[in-house]
Amino acid sequence: MRPRIGVVAGGGDMPHDVIAACREQGHDAFVLALRDQAEPGSFRRRPDAWIRVGEIGLGMDLLRRAGATEIVFAGAVRRPSPSALCPDMRGAKLLAGLGRAYFRDGAVLAALAALLEEDGFVVRPPESVAPLLMAEARNYGPIAPDAAALADAARGFEVGRALGRLDVGQAVVVQNGAVLGVEAVEGTDALVARAGDLAFEGPRPVLVKTCKPGQDRRVDLPTIGPRTIRLAAGAGFAGVAVEAGAALIVDAGGTAELAGETGLFVAGMAPPDAA
Repeated sequence: MRPRIGVVAGGGDMPHDVIAACREQGHDAFVLALRDQAEPGSFRRRPDAWIRVGEIGLGMDLLRRAGATEIVFAGAVRRPSPSALCPDMRGAKLLAGLGRAYFRDGAVLAALAALLEEDGFVVRPPESVAPLLMAEARNYGPIAPDAAALADAARGFEVGRALGRLDVGQAVVVQNGAVLGVEAVEGTDALVARAGDLAFEGPRPVLVKTCKPGQDRRVDLPTIGPRTIRLAAGAGFAGVAVEAGAALIVDAGGTAELAGETGLFVAGMAPPDAA
């Protein structure tokens, strides 16, 4: 048996993909699920333990007692307000150290990963366990972006990189060169709904997700999956573009199939400044 991996499971389908990949590779996975984040119905097997987001000390103790030496964060984590966090002592110390940075995108997970490594754990990116998660430079599904969509995707990558330098978000919606919306604390799902309401006649909008410059690639890489495609299709989008080699696609086969069914393109692309 290979080293035991602790999977810290948030929302969405990514925990399932990561857990399955661990077990296929001969790793024993200890699944530590986050209450009010992870979805109980998404697990094939009951998680080994549940904790609140703020119970950092308890989580580390559970991982250590389980013999997990390597940690993978998998799935979305919504950031509670500090007043709702109810941290334990270790969590309160982390929160105090973050200060106002708690409200910055990705700061909490990056700080938690650093704390785990200080305590002797190895934090691994999800794709190191499940390499099929990483977006490739290709189309997923039968539909390719047309010239208008390619131009909007290029614009989206440009704006996304600017946002990322300010540590704001990872997603942008562009239509015919106009930026309909950018992701902030509301998350991608809400951005898609809001931008869909703002769409006008002409080429349909494009959702772009890109990695922030200086991103801690062990945690919080931009991610899409079947849910993203359903939402984008419902909002009348033309498709979704993600940064190849720096974004994750959950259930790539299902995502590609759904893209074909809904008439959207899904493409992994190299941003223009990466050429």
